[in-house]
Parts: sequence; C-alpha cells; structure tokens
Amino acid sequence: MFKSAGIIARFDKRKATKLAEQTAEYLAKKGLKVYVEETLKSKLKGTWDFCPLEKMRTDLIITIGGDGTILRTCVAIPKPEPPILAINMGVRGFLTEVQPQDAFTAIDRCLKGDFITEKCAKLSVTAGDRKLPDALNEVLITVDEPVKIMYAKISKDNEPVLNCQADGVMIATPTGSTGYSLSAGGPVLDPSVDAFVLTPVCSLSVLRSIVFPAESKITVEVLRPKRVLTVVDGAYRTFLETQNMCITVTRSKNETAFIRFRENFYSRLRSRLLFRGIGGKSNGNP
Repeated sequence: MFKSAGIIARFDKRKATKLAEQTAEYLAKKGLKVYVEETLKSKLKGTWDFCPLEKMRTDLIITIGGDGTILRTCVAIPKPEPPILAINMGVRGFLTEVQPQDAFTAIDRCLKGDFITEKCAKLSVTAGDRKLPDALNEVLITVDEPVKIMYAKISKDNEPVLNCQADGVMIATPTGSTGYSLSAGGPVLDPSVDAFVLTPVCSLSVLRSIVFPAESKITVEVLRPKRVLTVVDGAYRTFLETQNMCITVTRSKNETAFIRFRENFYSRLRSRLLFRGIGGKSNGNP
C-alpha cells in the first residue's frame, strides 16, 4: 500500500531524533523510499533524502513528537495530505496514536493495511484576496500586542451575528475544540459533529462561544486596531495591516487523515486531557 514515507520529528529532543533515525532505517529495510524533514539534517547519522515539508510528497507521513509537530506538519505539507501515523514524544500528545515503544509494531500494521483512518475537517482561511494555510485546529485573529482590545463584527453567510470586543476571536474545528479553544472556554465537539466553534478570547461581553454548521461562511471584520495578528494552528503567523479588514473562514476541501488502530476519542479525552483521575485510568501520558 505504501511505497514512500516522510519522517518529521521534533528536533529539540534527542530521543525523538534518535527514533527518527531508527525509523528511517527500519522503513528503508522494508523497501520504502524514505524522505526526512530537512531540519533534521544535522541530527541524523547516515545519508538520507532530506526534504522541506513544503515539498514532501509521500504515501505516508510519520510524525515523532507531540501535537505541535503534527500541526506544523499539516500546515506545510502539500495537499492532498497523505495519512499520518503520529508517535507520541510530546507533553500530552492528544492527536498522537502510539507510544515510542510501539512504533515499529505500528509501522508493520500500517504496511499490512491493518488500520482505520480518521478524517478530520480543516478550515479554509482568507484575508481579503490573500489565502492563508488551512487550519486543522484553529485560526486565531488577535491584537498585535497585549492589553489592547480588538473591535470586530462577526457575520455568518453575510448576515450579522454579533459585535465583538475582545483580545481576539478564535474559530476551531472539532479537532481543535480540544486545544486552545477549550482553554479559552469553548466546548469540546464530538468528532462526529459537523460544525465548528467561534470563541472570543477574553471578551468584554458574557458571550463565550457559538457553534456554527460546518458549511457556514464566517466573516470577521476587524474595525480596529488597524494591525492584527492571525495565527493558524500556532504554526503559521502573519500580521495584517489593512483598514476594515475581513478574514473569511469556511470549510476547506482538504482534510487531514490520521492512522488509528481503534476508535479511541473518548479514551484519549479521559486519559490525556479532561478527566484524568476521575473515573478513568490514565494511560501514563503526561
């Protein structure tokens, strides 16, 4: 099924780069063409095909790290995205599937086709005529420096919804509802819910979140300040400086596909995020 694989790892952790090296060797012995993220060039022994994420076209992606590693991968790799096998070497690793000690067993199962695929919706983000990267988790529109208020008008399908005075506005997918959006007071969306959630950050009003159907077109018209910061998945950042700027968010035609070996959303939710120590046994992840 898979003839080529790309390896992406967090480069600030020796155990992750070591596993990346071992994984590259293992895949090569299995007959796959192996590409390694070019930022690992000085970290790995041996001669490998090092490739920037933007040019990594492979049948399979293996990430070795946490959710941050996954998100920067999904922002950058060419579309459509290949399936991702995520090995946890992060703090919580909510999106990851296997622990390092199970990496090669998981790879063998992938090569045999013994897995299921979890497809996750993404957000398409445009600022005026400028297309920004798709978001797997969320897009954040916020002031360019602390202790300022952003004034914005929020519309759905060109119909006014609310006037917002807050530090910023975040729009998240069901996948992203367990991340920054949750920390900002937003709800957790079950993966089967076809929707996304808008959450003001430190709002001056009592409004916390609104859940919109996934086919909605959400427009954030920034009235002031004139300069705002837009962040996609924490991995892509850009300053926008135009008067009466509009950021439009819709459902993307692209998706991210994760390799899973069982349906385990609520297991991950209990053990890694929400209810650890309350009626559920932790799987040992930080």
